[in-house]
Amino acid sequence: MLTQIELEKDSSEILTQYFEGLHSGGPKSSIRGGQSAADAALANLDIRRYASDRSEVLPLGRRGATVLSPYIRHNLLTLREVWDAVEDAPAKDREKYRDELLWQEHARHLYARIGTDFFQNLRFEQNRETPGDGWNRDMACIDLVVTELEEDGWLVNQTRMWLASHWTVRNGKGWLNGQERMYQNLLDGSRAANLLGWQWTVGSAGKPYGFARWQVEKRAPGLCFKCPLKKNCPIQNFPDETQPTAVEKLDLLGRDPNLEQTIGPFSVVNNQEPQAVLLTIDSLGDADPALAANPELPVVFVFNRQALQKLQLSAKRIHFYLETLQDLAKRRNLTVYLGDPYQFAKDNAVALTYAPVPSFAKFDAVAQLHPYPWLRRPHAGNIQSFSAWRQKID
Repeated sequence: MLTQIELEKDSSEILTQYFEGLHSGGPKSSIRGGQSAADAALANLDIRRYASDRSEVLPLGRRGATVLSPYIRHNLLTLREVWDAVEDAPAKDREKYRDELLWQEHARHLYARIGTDFFQNLRFEQNRETPGDGWNRDMACIDLVVTELEEDGWLVNQTRMWLASHWTVRNGKGWLNGQERMYQNLLDGSRAANLLGWQWTVGSAGKPYGFARWQVEKRAPGLCFKCPLKKNCPIQNFPDETQPTAVEKLDLLGRDPNLEQTIGPFSVVNNQEPQAVLLTIDSLGDADPALAANPELPVVFVFNRQALQKLQLSAKRIHFYLETLQDLAKRRNLTVYLGDPYQFAKDNAVALTYAPVPSFAKFDAVAQLHPYPWLRRPHAGNIQSFSAWRQKID
C-alpha cells in the first residue's frame, strides 16, 4: 500500500504526520540536504592543507575535512565529479583527497561483490555480537564525538576511528552493534563505507587501530584538560597488542566469478517504454543517469516503509532525504510515497539506475535500467585490501 506524502509541507510536519514509529528521533542536522546544497558545497570546495589537516578534530576551524560525504553517499555529487573538481589543487592535497575518494570506491566494490557477507569478520576473528554500549561518555573525548554524531550526523574520519576502536578494541563490545548505531545517525550512512571502516578499525580486516590519549591530545588539544577523568584516563596508554586469529577465507575476496552482476549493466537496458523515473536512496542527484536521460518523465521516490521500521534511522537522516526531495521538486514533477519501492517497480514501467547494493536484486522487473556511475570499474581480482584492489583498477 502506498501513502502519498505532501512534500510541500515543512519536513518536521511531514515527519510527524507520516513517519511515526519509523525513526529513532533526534534533531535536524546543520548539514542541509538537496542538490542545491551539494552544488554550493562543491563550488566552495578548497582542499588546501587537506593532507595535513584532514584528521584535526579541535578547534573546529582547523578541520580540513570537506563535509561532502553526505552528498557523495547519495550521488548528489558523484565520485567522478568531485575527483575532477580538485584537479588544480596542490599535488600533496590532491593525492591524499583522491585516495579517500578511491577508498570510498573500494568500499562500494567490496559491497557489490560480497553483499551481506560484509556483516561477517572478513579476515580475522573479532568480537561481533557481544551486547552493550561501548561508549562511556564520562570521558570528554567520547562524549564530544557521540554528541556530534547524534546532533549533526557527521564526523571526521579520525573520530569515527576513535568510536569504533573504543567500542570494540577497548570495551569488548560487538562491532556489529556499534556500526549499526553509527549507521543510524550518519547522514553519509553507507553500508559499504561504514562496514569497511569498522572492520578495518577493530581489526577484523587488518591490524586493530589502537585508540589512546595521545591521539586526543594531538588532534583535539586542550580537550583532555576539561575531562573529569584526566587524572585517571581509561585510555592513558595504547591497548595491548593481540595476535589475531584468521577466519576461513572468503573466496569472493580473492576473485569475482560473476563480474557482470557486480558491475551492473554497461549500457542502457530497454525492456519497454518507461512511464516514470524511479529514484533510489543510492542515487538522488540531478545527474542520476535515469533521471538525466528522461527529462520529460515524471519522477517518483518511494520511502521503504518496511526498511525504515527495521532500521530506525535517526530523524536527521529522514530530514536530509526530505530536504533533498523538496529541492528536486522545484525542478522536476516529483511524487513521493511511503510504501514498497520494489512493488512500485513491478506495477509501473519505470526507468531506474543500477545501485551496487544487495537489495537492488529485488528490482526484478524494470522497464529501463541505466548503468551505475562508477569512478573505477570493478575488476575480478583480489580486493581483500585497499592496496590489493588498487593495483588492478583501471
